[in-house]
Amino acid sequence: MNLVDGLAIALQPIHLLWALAGAALGTAVGVLPGVGPAMTVALLLPATFGLEPTSGMILLAGIYYGAMYGGSTTSILFNIPGESATIVTAIEGHAMTRNGRAGTALATAAIGSFVAGTIGTLLIATIGPALAQVALRMGPAEQFALIVLAFAMVTTVLGDRPWLGLASLCLGLLVGAVGIDVQTGEARLTLGVPQLLDGIDIIVVAVAFFAVSESLFLAWTGEVTPVALGPSGRIGLTREEWRRSFPAWLRGTALGFPLGAIPAGGAELPTLLSFALEKRLAKAPADWTPSGPGAIEGVAGPEAANNASAAGTLVPMLALGIPTTATAAVLLVALQQYGLQPGPLLFRNAGDLVWALLASLLVGNAMLLVLNLPLAHGWARLAAIRPAYLHAGILVLATVGTWTLHRSVVDLAVLATLGVVGFAWRVLGCPAVPVVIGAMLGPLAEQHLQRALVVANGDWGAVVRRPGAASLLGLAVAVAVGALVARRGAARRAA
Repeated sequence: MNLVDGLAIALQPIHLLWALAGAALGTAVGVLPGVGPAMTVALLLPATFGLEPTSGMILLAGIYYGAMYGGSTTSILFNIPGESATIVTAIEGHAMTRNGRAGTALATAAIGSFVAGTIGTLLIATIGPALAQVALRMGPAEQFALIVLAFAMVTTVLGDRPWLGLASLCLGLLVGAVGIDVQTGEARLTLGVPQLLDGIDIIVVAVAFFAVSESLFLAWTGEVTPVALGPSGRIGLTREEWRRSFPAWLRGTALGFPLGAIPAGGAELPTLLSFALEKRLAKAPADWTPSGPGAIEGVAGPEAANNASAAGTLVPMLALGIPTTATAAVLLVALQQYGLQPGPLLFRNAGDLVWALLASLLVGNAMLLVLNLPLAHGWARLAAIRPAYLHAGILVLATVGTWTLHRSVVDLAVLATLGVVGFAWRVLGCPAVPVVIGAMLGPLAEQHLQRALVVANGDWGAVVRRPGAASLLGLAVAVAVGALVARRGAARRAA
């Protein structure tokens, strides 16, 4: 009944207008490289100062979901992740674009976002508070083990040669180690540059290893074949594409929502796990990269996990006052500006606002679907630009997007340096995704391990003996060994 009351508030004409404005603006801004949901919401936060609380939060919620879809658009079309959560989407999504299926990839991303966002919002309204309490029981040891599992998957699932994946992961961990050691306060690998004390922004790493390196690689190889658009009159999915996408949407939602609700979780881990799961369950393995035309499940699952995770992050933020992502932190600030303190008493003290906010997520999801499905082919036409012009434009967009992050010349220097490294990495045949995953999750894994060792008084055995951590670490070993055995078996059968 509370959600029904919230819908009555969210469906008022003025609130519908604010939701539509937020969804449209979030999508438009989200397609800019490096400008993700957190930055978009933060930039537009002052615009809500003159609004009453319900209208202001509904506007920000629309921007939140719209910006996430905008980030997936650039990942699919140009291999430029709009934010870290869409890095995995770029793998199969851009492969589909290169093979004339950009409209299909954008359509499955839009529908998957709608399905996952809707289910996630309903889960918040039903089991959210209880799930947050369970998630809080995960200690630093379990969270460290979960990231180790992600590392095992990224080195064995992405790419055909695990050793190259491991080398890429180590490079990513090295990039992620730049900055100040949280435990000792000492500077690491900063080369005396003060701007590197805070580390290298993950968006800079992703744009360098995906956009810049790919543009340099195509210029080096002389590849100038335009991208085909595919069927020009069709918007949406065929019956076969629906059959392959729908289970992936549900599995991505099932992974994304609970992991999004875990403090310090975020959307990066569930999108990676969803990608790995879909590749393991693939009934058409020949479609998957690096040699295939792109698998639709590799877009459907991670996009659903991304949006379900976005809904899950609202659980600890609203029920416990704990923001698990940068965007959730901005939304928490927005609530505080109205004199509201997120936590167990929020539902009692400001129930109308909370339920209207959750209902507006349902309305905003529907608006995004209505807006973006007709526009899917229009977005896809951008991929028909001649590669010589397209990749020159991508380099410009990558530079401008990086500059907007912190307006730092050092960021531009890091972008150019890592772009050249990424180009060399690609020439050597090493995968780029493990580099970005290592740089993204490495610092988080280090923090969780340090906290676990502090709790255990430095006893490593006590860390790995915890039942949850031991189970996850054992699963990581099983994934790595199973992948190696499977590859050797495939090699023997091929021989």
